[in-house]
Amino acid sequence: MKRLKLVALACLLALPVVGAENEQWLTDLPKAESKAKAEKKLVLMDFTGSDWCHPCMELRKNVLNSRKFEEYAQTNLVLMEVDFPIKKQQTEELKKANDALKDKFGIDGFPTIVLLDPDGKELLKTTDAALDTPKEFIARLEQAKKKAVQP
Repeated sequence: MKRLKLVALACLLALPVVGAENEQWLTDLPKAESKAKAEKKLVLMDFTGSDWCHPCMELRKNVLNSRKFEEYAQTNLVLMEVDFPIKKQQTEELKKANDALKDKFGIDGFPTIVLLDPDGKELLKTTDAALDTPKEFIARLEQAKKKAVQP
């Protein structure tokens, strides 16, 4: 009986690790684009202030961490976080890269979601995704995706 309990406990502890691998957020755009090309997916960039921006935290909690979005992302998106935290430590290299991406995509508020095709073409840029339900957000992504493939 003890062995069965230990196996069950080990399985439960492993579940969050498996989920984390499926929803890994990258921090490097060239790697994200390369992965998107290889997997025939789009790149979703979340420009966020993860530890100070309340709407950013709401977007993460209510939409990006929802089961519905995670399932959608797993088959359709390469996820990328471009974070501008106050308390969380980042390397100088990552700070510079994030600042360059902020300038490149003309980000002037948080949260901002940018959807790119694998070649880096901007398909969608929105600052109000925190107001969406997961279903509404996915519908917006799908609409942008359809526009991208139309001649």
